[in-house]
Amino acid sequence: MSGLQGAVESAAPVSRLHERQSYDPADFGVPTGREEEWRFTPLRRLRGLHSDSDLAAGKVAVEASAESPVAVVRAQHGDRRLGAAYVPSDRVSARAFASFDEATVISVPAEFEGSRPVHVAVRGEDAGGAAFGHLLVEVGANARATVVLEHSGSATYADNVELVLGDGAALTVVSLQNWASDAVHVSHHHAQLGRDAKLTHTAVTLGGSVVRLAPSVRYAGPGGDADLRGLYFADAGQHLEHRLYVDHSERNCRSRVSYKGALQGQDAHAVWIGDVVIRPEATGTDTYEYNRNLVLTDGTRVDSVPNLEILTGEVLGAGHASASGRLEDHHLFYLMTRGIPFEEARRLVIRGFFGELINQIEVPDLRDRITAAIEAELA
Repeated sequence: MSGLQGAVESAAPVSRLHERQSYDPADFGVPTGREEEWRFTPLRRLRGLHSDSDLAAGKVAVEASAESPVAVVRAQHGDRRLGAAYVPSDRVSARAFASFDEATVISVPAEFEGSRPVHVAVRGEDAGGAAFGHLLVEVGANARATVVLEHSGSATYADNVELVLGDGAALTVVSLQNWASDAVHVSHHHAQLGRDAKLTHTAVTLGGSVVRLAPSVRYAGPGGDADLRGLYFADAGQHLEHRLYVDHSERNCRSRVSYKGALQGQDAHAVWIGDVVIRPEATGTDTYEYNRNLVLTDGTRVDSVPNLEILTGEVLGAGHASASGRLEDHHLFYLMTRGIPFEEARRLVIRGFFGELINQIEVPDLRDRITAAIEAELA
């Protein structure tokens, strides 16, 4: 990887938050919390993942299973496939890239259409030390695949996930953050879409003490299509943060971002940042991002910041929306006037709030599990 080390400046930087890129953690200063990209994150709770200090080793096990002919192999630093589709844009991502022991590489051959999901299980066994990981998913031209990425257990964990889609490929990813209550997870998902490729990425964040997930999309050819969806439920003391970046640099590409969250309990904190850049050459872009948060109790905090930077007037559509608020009284009143008790009416409204996103998840078993988990939160 020697040819990739060191700071890399974007050819045409347009967004200050994403213009510095490097594989070397030393090229990024240690965050203080005053930086725009870190001002919402509780750095003192990251257990040193963002620092330059040596950290005790933690233990995280990664297991992957896939049907033939999908290949699952382990790769070491120096494998040219690793880091070829992205460059880290913050210190934790760079540190994770520099520090992982072994990467998991999943390769889907061209023209293949999977009949069952590839399953990747990431289980933490020790939150007292830090662990670092790397996952690469390569989908060949005109192939179709689904990947389920599931996190559980106790951990202090930082990782990078590369999603590389060939021309005409279609990839569905469901990332479930179902950590134990003491886990800290900082993750970057980097997607590169070839010509006419289609990505559907769904993030479901329910567990963990601090979870910061940053999906990003870059188009490597015209006609790319990205659907980024997410749902999260923050309980007392939880910090759940989702930071999205869609870089429209090719013509006639589409993106849709739809995230919904709910919060309850003292000091529950949800952060959603949506950055979309439409570069001058990205004519014919069609993009929209949306975030809605449902505040269920006092003592919570929501930060929702959509950002749209448009550098060409030749777009099909570009917009964003953000809303945070309590349950609508008239919805509850409607149900209660029909004999439904308050608590049951409340559950029905919240179930409906999340229902549209849950029903779009392509894996039926996950739909059932996520619905049950939401019901358990409301109990």
